[in-house]
Amino acid sequence: MTYKTLLFDVDDTILDFQDTENQALQKLFATQGLQLTDSLKQTYQTLNHGLWQAFEKGELTREQVTNERFGLFFESLGKEVDSLALEQQYRAFLNQGHKLLGNSAQVLAQLAPNFDTYVVTNGVSKTQFQRLNDAKLMDFFKAVFVSEDTGYQKPMKEFFDYVFDRIPGLKKHETVIIGDSLSSDILGGQLAGIDTVWLNPHKKNTNGITPTFEIESIDQLPELLQG
Repeated sequence: MTYKTLLFDVDDTILDFQDTENQALQKLFATQGLQLTDSLKQTYQTLNHGLWQAFEKGELTREQVTNERFGLFFESLGKEVDSLALEQQYRAFLNQGHKLLGNSAQVLAQLAPNFDTYVVTNGVSKTQFQRLNDAKLMDFFKAVFVSEDTGYQKPMKEFFDYVFDRIPGLKKHETVIIGDSLSSDILGGQLAGIDTVWLNPHKKNTNGITPTFEIESIDQLPELLQG
């Protein structure tokens, strides 16, 4: 097993999106006079997750997901809001979140000198670039590929084709994707014909999507790749 090119997901792989989302939702709900309870958060996350799954399947555009989600959420509470305005507020709060996930910075510092490392992420370009910059991780990557810029999203093969075309000398058998999502990172890697490393700290079921490798902590990655 000899890899040269590492493709890293961002959210809940190297940055703690759960913390970022929680802080942003707290601030946003406060603007509407609401406290972020566990129940409200669960309702929002279920709705939001379903919308992003539809995006991954190509059933919704990214703009439909982001611009309509808060309207749909507050509608379920019997409250009419300006969904686009709330999205813009939420985005500003979200951009501020850059908490590292575990020892991801140390792991990247260890791997970057020995591999060609890249970011492959679904989401909004401005948000992802700002968060990676604020977390001081940009220097570890040769390039950052965000679905908004590519016109496609993980797990679509077209997303990976776009990425592969822009990485000089890439060879699929020397390339591996590291991510927490079975439905976008691992399935996407399989569709693209590359190996996969599933970060699975909560020991979730594979749901029939079998990664090449599975780790519980990002700390295990260097030994896996360099061992």
